Amino acid sequence: MGAVAGLLLVAGVWGSWGTAYQVMLTKGREQGTVAVTRCGEDTCAGPYTPVSAGSTARARVVLEKSVAVRTGRTYPVVLKPGGVEAVRSGPAGILFAWVPLGGALLLASVVVAGGLGRIRFGWVLAGSGMALLTAAFVTL
Repeated sequence: MGAVAGLLLVAGVWGSWGTAYQVMLTKGREQGTVAVTRCGEDTCAGPYTPVSAGSTARARVVLEKSVAVRTGRTYPVVLKPGGVEAVRSGPAGILFAWVPLGGALLLASVVVAGGLGRIRFGWVLAGSGMALLTAAFVTL
């Protein structure tokens, strides 16, 4: 059961890190804002306005569509290498990137409390997961 809980937590970190490192380690990356003009089924797009030195304006960049992205609003972003795809930055972007870890913490809490009998540690994991998911919900 300990291996299952560990695997769940590693999978949560793995699922989050793909986006989180781009938002958290922004040194040398292009930073700016995207004014969302249209949204499709999975993505939203709009013109990019640079904020960081060395960044260039673009007529269109793509941002992953989520419940928090709306047409007509402007969002701070970091461009992925290649310059076409953007990831939300700032506190909202960081918390949104770590949402998979929050889900993994909740799942691991059930395994730890039920399978290993470590009820207090299970509550700590569940509380951490709920805190992360709630913070992401509130900031988005």
